[in-house]
Amino acid sequence: MEMTSKERVMAAFARKPVDRAPVINPTSVITMDSMRAYGLKFPDVHLDGEKMALAAAAGRELLGFDSVMPKFSVVHSAAALGAEVEWGKGDAMPVIRRHPIKDPSQVKIPSDFLDRQPVKVVLDAIRLLKKRYGDEVAIIGKVFGPWTTAYNMCGTEQFLLETALDPEKASAYLEAFAPVSVMFAEAQFEAGADIILWGDHVSGDLCSPKAYEEFLLPIHKRINHGWLKKSGPVIMHACGKTLDRIALISESGFEAFHFDSRNDAGEMLKLAGDKILLTGGVNNPKLLFKGTPEEIKKQVFDLLDTGIVLISPECAVPVLTPNQNLIAIVDAVKEYSKIHK
Repeated sequence: MEMTSKERVMAAFARKPVDRAPVINPTSVITMDSMRAYGLKFPDVHLDGEKMALAAAAGRELLGFDSVMPKFSVVHSAAALGAEVEWGKGDAMPVIRRHPIKDPSQVKIPSDFLDRQPVKVVLDAIRLLKKRYGDEVAIIGKVFGPWTTAYNMCGTEQFLLETALDPEKASAYLEAFAPVSVMFAEAQFEAGADIILWGDHVSGDLCSPKAYEEFLLPIHKRINHGWLKKSGPVIMHACGKTLDRIALISESGFEAFHFDSRNDAGEMLKLAGDKILLTGGVNNPKLLFKGTPEEIKKQVFDLLDTGIVLISPECAVPVLTPNQNLIAIVDAVKEYSKIHK
């Protein structure tokens, strides 16, 4: 019997049998193709809940994914906390122009944080998607954890310097920002999200496994063992090379990890063990952006052969990615399922 998309996704997270592998998007699949099809543009899809929800729905209606995810950039919570954001236009995504925090004592969580526009539009979009899809499609929310929030609010270089030169100060930043991430995640669950993507960019080019273990892993464990009131799975995301820290990440309590194609999927599975699911691995810059459907099919088949049960692009796709290449992921999974029935 054919499962609904939500049934398929949630069964995979529960490690139960599925009719075929789910295709999900823990990160953004917004493209110029989709926005043109729906008459949308930047920055409206970042700042208007209805337009954000419509753009997210393209992942289902135009691409055929089993999930929808309405938060397309990394800046929303930072903007609500006071970072200066340029929201972008044309095919440009938002960027942070000024990082306002110089000391942990400056971190103040506004009492109206959840009502501030950059946050409220995300919650509004999730509610609209829940109303539209009910239990048919998995709705994925997204927050950025304290490590990435520190990049956004303090500046990446400055925060990373603190981890080396003033570890106590770096830890104070993480403790100060973590409640924001938890609050936003809980609000997205309450608005209707079935799953949350938790982005904390502790990739190989930015920090060592030791830094993750010392600074962030203890916070992740607290978040996942009682602090965050979960009503569904939480996927951790970090771009780049993470093979040397996946064993640590598997101890964090997150239900899944979203991995970059620069990591060997088979080795990731071995090191992750049975403590954490893996999703991702479909290459963005070479395949989805510039490749052919046939090349994408080969990589999807390879991932499925390796044992990845949740298929997804490795990160937010470039906005100029052709929709036909995203559709090719879904087509490949369906073809694989028919071959292996």
